[in-house]
Amino acid sequence: MDPLRQIDDAMTRRYFFGRSAKGLGAVALSSLLAGKGPARTDDDCADGRADFPQFKPRAKRVIFLFQHGGPSQMETFDYKPFLRQVHGKEIPKSVIGNQRLTGMTAGQVAFPVMASPWEFARHGQSGAWVSELMPHTAGVADDLCFIKTMNTPQIDHDAAATFMQSCMQFPGRPSAGAWVSYGLGSETQDFPAFVVMVSNGKPSSIPIYDRMWGSSFLPSKHQGVRFGGASDPVLYLNNPDGMSRTLRRKTLDDIATLNELNFQEFGDPEIQTRISQYEMAFRMQTSVPELTDVKSEPQSTFDLYGEDAREPGTYAYNCLLARRMAERGVRFVQLFHRGWDAHFNIPNDMPRQCGQTDQANAGLIADLKARGLLDDTLVIWGGEFGRTVFSQGSNPTHAKFGRDHHGRCFTMWMAGGGIKPGITHGETDPWCFNVVRDPVSVYDLYATMMHQLGINHEALTHRFQGRDYRLTDLYGRVVSELLG
Repeated sequence: MDPLRQIDDAMTRRYFFGRSAKGLGAVALSSLLAGKGPARTDDDCADGRADFPQFKPRAKRVIFLFQHGGPSQMETFDYKPFLRQVHGKEIPKSVIGNQRLTGMTAGQVAFPVMASPWEFARHGQSGAWVSELMPHTAGVADDLCFIKTMNTPQIDHDAAATFMQSCMQFPGRPSAGAWVSYGLGSETQDFPAFVVMVSNGKPSSIPIYDRMWGSSFLPSKHQGVRFGGASDPVLYLNNPDGMSRTLRRKTLDDIATLNELNFQEFGDPEIQTRISQYEMAFRMQTSVPELTDVKSEPQSTFDLYGEDAREPGTYAYNCLLARRMAERGVRFVQLFHRGWDAHFNIPNDMPRQCGQTDQANAGLIADLKARGLLDDTLVIWGGEFGRTVFSQGSNPTHAKFGRDHHGRCFTMWMAGGGIKPGITHGETDPWCFNVVRDPVSVYDLYATMMHQLGINHEALTHRFQGRDYRLTDLYGRVVSELLG
């Protein structure tokens, strides 16, 4: 690296303040400590880039309902009546083309088409097709924008899920939530800008790694903070036995003083991150218990989300917490719901997964809308890829038929945050195998998300190892047809 560039990189704003003769670093530190010193301003609280948002945003926050494992588009939102006519027949090789297959089906000698066993119907004024497995989602169809032509080059779970979170199939890039936190910071002092919650559907052997919400080369304060469903929602947040809150406060003050001396010596911004995160944890000792205690919610809330919303750790509970976080200024909330991998038993797996998520998804949309939050909250639903139209295995009539991974086309939906409601974007072929018109890549999805947040996706960059990186890498376009 150019030596002048190294010096420039080292002379960060915080480093300059820490070295200045008037000790501005100490002044900034004092504002963190239990309200001592000058009050924090809105800019202090944001802790994002000063040059973002670049234009008036339509959305202030994002809730990403990630369905880990790959929901089948044929069983949910992409209605294909033609498949009833060709059920059990071999899919033409001209349709498959050069599509890569996973090791689970590459060795098959036959690829029989499997029509969905569930009925579809049109719903709302928009006439959106929705499966009978999603009756609650059907009820809010006019609030949703269905994207039928999502596509990804990845066909393995880890690579595809990593790609969906970071626009790179290999580990080592910041997640979308980390980029949003880096650009916009938080709206609140009491919670992290980026929060993650994980729930389980059917037992799944597919791991979810912490790097899915990591910050990589961005400052570590922008990584997602995982909330659990146990009695201690955030690990190691509570004081150890025998330590009072007063003693905790004094201990943090002393540690912060030592860290500030260390920062003045070395100028490493990660030291400032450590100071701020200790302070965040201290504030969260009060804010998290209040957030996660849903007993104050009226019965109408549980009628909306389902009774599972009373049970910590369930998908419904996490959806309810996502709404409560949106009310409290959390910038990016990401839910991971496992169990959508359906290789062997779609007749049992799909009703279970839809049953665990359908009411909560619709309840979240209706709740946000009723509270006036949907206008500036962008909600995204979808998995890392879809499923094949042909059966995994050669017998499509088997009671436990399955579908393999399929990245060439799958369905996601968006709602709120300035996205046009009540539309269906794009079209797949009658076989539900290829995109016919209006493809949307993962890069396009995030370029559009960033645009709604007031960010030009090409402009939010971070220099690392001599290169300026961005979430959408070298690709992506704002899908203007989706904007309201």
